Amino acid sequence: MNATTMAAAAAARAQNVRQRADRPSQRRSGEPTGSRAAVRATLSGVEVREAGDGGTLEFLGHASVYETAYEMYDMFGPYTEVVTAGAGADSLARADLDVPLVLGHDQLRRMARTTTGTLILTEDGNGLAVRAPALDPADYDVAYIAPKLRAGLIDEMSFAFRIESGQWSPDYTEYRINRYDIHRGDVAIVGYGANPHTVGSLRQPAAAATSSRARALLELAIAR
Repeated sequence: MNATTMAAAAAARAQNVRQRADRPSQRRSGEPTGSRAAVRATLSGVEVREAGDGGTLEFLGHASVYETAYEMYDMFGPYTEVVTAGAGADSLARADLDVPLVLGHDQLRRMARTTTGTLILTEDGNGLAVRAPALDPADYDVAYIAPKLRAGLIDEMSFAFRIESGQWSPDYTEYRINRYDIHRGDVAIVGYGANPHTVGSLRQPAAAATSSRARALLELAIAR
């Protein structure tokens, strides 16, 4: 991020934002005005072991890492953004929480969903943890993305949400998200993104502890 550009953006923001609690205007994850606002996070540390027995696949990951700054843009230019630890607690506690695991934020490319019990979202010491315990390898989208994840061709996640509460730093260079609502948003496997921190894995779990079948494993360790 260019320090001069960021300083100019912060100066303009300080002159035009009414109060520090105001949300970023035209918030997006890329410089082009039309880019998406969803926060994205890079997966790294890929390890793959082939299984070949046709069992279900388990996906583990983080769609966001808390307390870690990443670059975003608003109508004035670049700034850094941080998601506060616990920011999703209220939203995730909803009894009617409806969030799908999708490809590229395409709502028609769903592989799991909280309402069906096939997707579990929690907050842990790293951030927004994603677990889909039994993806069907015969599903078109699972079959499409699994080999790309194993090959390291796709290695990022993202989540779409609505900001409920946040605050600008005194110099207007950083915005902290204190509470977000992910209900009817999504967690997605994506191409490129802004937040370079996450953790995840895709694996084929054994049916029982005594099972001798092989496991397909994609381990994606946190990049710090």
